[in-house]
Amino acid sequence: MSGVWVFTQNGVVRLVESDTAAGRRKVLLHTPTNEVIASYASLERKLLSLGWERYYEDPNQLQFHKRSSLDLISLPKEFARFRSVHMYDIVVKNREHFKVVDM
Repeated sequence: MSGVWVFTQNGVVRLVESDTAAGRRKVLLHTPTNEVIASYASLERKLLSLGWERYYEDPNQLQFHKRSSLDLISLPKEFARFRSVHMYDIVVKNREHFKVVDM
């Protein structure tokens, strides 16, 4: 846990967490291969191998669906907008294959 200690107006000290304060960023890690996911092409290969299928309903998003469940993974079209909230969505739906780590 990293961050900055801040005094509030009433004199209480609290920790404001900040990954950027420590120069860290979150990345998605494919745990079986220990590979950091650095592109949608790489992520798509991993998800397809786990039984996910590309879903083409919304042209503004990259979506994957698994026939054996009701789960849907929705990602922004540009990888540059891929954030930790999207990473955690993938982790929750693929617990044994992905995790989010600080880089």
